[in-house]
Amino acid sequence: MNSIERFMNTIERKPVDRPACWLGMPDIHAQPALMKEFGVDNMHDLKLAIGDDVYTVEVPYKSETASAIYAAFDWYQDGDVDAEERTLTAPGFFAEAEEVEEVDTFDWPDPEKYISLDACKKLMEQAPHDKLILGMMWSAHFQDTCAAFGMETALMNMIANPEIYEAVDAKIMEFYLKANEIFYEATKGRMHAVLIGNDMGSQRGLMLSPDMVRRFVIPGCKKLVDQAHSYGLKVIYHSCGSIVDIIPDLIDAGVDAVHPIQALAAGMDPANLKAKFEGKVSFCGGVDTQQLLVHGTEEEVKAKVRELREYFPTGLIISPSHEAIMPDVPPKNIRALFEAATEGQK
Repeated sequence: MNSIERFMNTIERKPVDRPACWLGMPDIHAQPALMKEFGVDNMHDLKLAIGDDVYTVEVPYKSETASAIYAAFDWYQDGDVDAEERTLTAPGFFAEAEEVEEVDTFDWPDPEKYISLDACKKLMEQAPHDKLILGMMWSAHFQDTCAAFGMETALMNMIANPEIYEAVDAKIMEFYLKANEIFYEATKGRMHAVLIGNDMGSQRGLMLSPDMVRRFVIPGCKKLVDQAHSYGLKVIYHSCGSIVDIIPDLIDAGVDAVHPIQALAAGMDPANLKAKFEGKVSFCGGVDTQQLLVHGTEEEVKAKVRELREYFPTGLIISPSHEAIMPDVPPKNIRALFEAATEGQK
């Protein structure tokens, strides 16, 4: 099977020669050691050498204040959004807002001004034709709405003033739906899947109640999923932490796969996920980056991957349980992960 067939069969829970695998997006500081381990000098060659089935592309967004679409909103009005050091907790532009009309006082960016169609098409020209092309859309409207107020204020507004919270969220959703449409139209026929999501989980459970997730997050999720599906794209939905209680809602919203299976978070172990959701949704991730990949031996990593393959002979894209591999992960353990994941390839 080639990478595209393998990914599609995995995500549709059909037979595969071996699971689809995804390296994720290693942190820039982790990349040199990984390249050295595999004897290459760039990320493109690393993904080829490692056996990665997935080739990621990001929306080419560039404005006066941001160089990434996930940092498009200048909530602190300082003229520069730091994509690496963003926070959700500091008071944002709407920290004192109480009336819905105040939503229009923010200078909302227009994605049409900041997404180059030529750059979109060039990304696709550079992408290999034998790999699954995954668009990293993010479209993290819940996280952005939290940043717009400051997380504490945002969560309080969900209870005390939901109208102002929903009004800001609606404007953010409007931005992402338009941005995604621009990118989808420019890359039509080349991408296969997209990743969107919001971090809603902690190590022990959700950061807000399931009912609040259903009211304030799931409707936006469904709009984004429906939009992607209308272009024939599979949707991987990302949330770190323990989100087992709202996976049924993600399934109802049409999500094709849940990412990243934070392996040590409550209820996210493979046995529980298989028992609750087998045949209903696929998963991506599962190889623990909190302890195992950082401190484990190569044989321990291989044993975990083989265990995951036993639980999910299909329906699980094998990947680290966080898409950003950090420098504390020994490259030899990434090699071990892919060696075990690609055993039996035909």
